[in-house]
Amino acid sequence: MTHNGEDTAPLRRPEVTELRLATGGPDQPGGPGPGQPDLPQDRSQAILEATKEIGALFKRAGHRFALAGSVAVYAHGGSRYLQHDADFCVLPDDAEAVTGTLREAGLPIRTPPEDWLLKTTCRGQNIDIIFALAHQPVTEEMLERAHVLPVDSVLMPVLSPTDLIHSLISAFSEHYCDFGAVLPVARAVREKVDWDELRVACGDQPMPAAFLFLLERLNVIDAQEGQP
Repeated sequence: MTHNGEDTAPLRRPEVTELRLATGGPDQPGGPGPGQPDLPQDRSQAILEATKEIGALFKRAGHRFALAGSVAVYAHGGSRYLQHDADFCVLPDDAEAVTGTLREAGLPIRTPPEDWLLKTTCRGQNIDIIFALAHQPVTEEMLERAHVLPVDSVLMPVLSPTDLIHSLISAFSEHYCDFGAVLPVARAVREKVDWDELRVACGDQPMPAAFLFLLERLNVIDAQEGQP
């Protein structure tokens, strides 16, 4: 008893159940039991799995295409941190055939207000089928310049680094000008890009020109000849 009459028996610590991460499927040790959901898959890997499935589907059907967006950056050696979706460039004239292939595979087709792309979903991930980049139609020449690269073990055509950066900086405008999102991409592929070609193609536009100037000041690329 304490001086005020209360018991002084030691408090019992609550029992703690050991936590273990699930490492297998429903029929494997550590996997979820019947009726229990699987643990969330790594988002980047989920996007890569969807990319591989769509790429393999297009290859089997004989469609001309090239991977774009963040997964293309990854294929060229950039970050594996993928946040949003996978982008595939196809020729505008092939839109109907590509749509038919997706529908035959049981994938849903959504037509957004923008008339330069279609959307579908694969393995729970968003896929954009793009017919134009930065308001310029996808062309046969662009697809011919694509590099065939492994995307997490599956070979597929990927936009050339120069076309990839061109598509990103040409999209800059007064309403969208996120240099911070494109800067790490430029750093990752800078040695593979024809920067002189980009200056000719879009260097007279205010926002792309400003981004190219930023890259020069950060020593990501060399300054244009004739300038300090």
